[in-house]
Amino acid sequence: MSLQFHTVPVTPFQQNCTLLWCEDSLRAAVVDPGGDIDKILAAVEERGLKLEKILLTHGHLDHVGGTAELSKQLQLPIEGPHEDDAFWIEQLALQTQMFGFPPVETFTLDRWLHQGDTVTVGDETLEVHHCPGHTPGHVILFHRPTNLALVGDVLFAGSIGRTDFPRGDHDTLIRSIKEKLWPLGDEVRFVPGHGPMSTFGHERQTNPFVADKRFG
Repeated sequence: MSLQFHTVPVTPFQQNCTLLWCEDSLRAAVVDPGGDIDKILAAVEERGLKLEKILLTHGHLDHVGGTAELSKQLQLPIEGPHEDDAFWIEQLALQTQMFGFPPVETFTLDRWLHQGDTVTVGDETLEVHHCPGHTPGHVILFHRPTNLALVGDVLFAGSIGRTDFPRGDHDTLIRSIKEKLWPLGDEVRFVPGHGPMSTFGHERQTNPFVADKRFG
């Protein structure tokens, strides 16, 4: 058994929407379908996958904007984020105005996610870690057998998530990275919400915001 992944950059923000699938069953999840549903579905079809759910890391528009459309079209359940991001999802109409996006429908989740929960993709299981700071309800997904993490906008190659949005908090974000991400191991590869992949070990050495040397 193995978990495979493919990223599809969507929206004008080039947000990394990620397809996750179980190699044995070809059952798949879409993580953070921010928009461009046709592009996402083309990638699904190209790989012969069967979508079974939508997973969300947090409630920002560029990560959730296509959720209602995709869920309705394929009758997919929606899991995540943590309910502290409920206000972001409830304010989707306001977010579209803020960011100059076309209107999108709001949606109702089937399951909020919490620290210590797990989610399944086909026969594979991923751990849920609550990592607030960028948003209060941000979660990351970790597949221990392949050392793969999907970290949304918590951490990037060479940077960290913004904390100047409502209920963002810089100190909380730094603590989430140090206490929730680093213990998973230096060898962990991660898919960020934007930009290229990296590893936790590389960021601990080189990231100007969270490198170990900053903390003595």
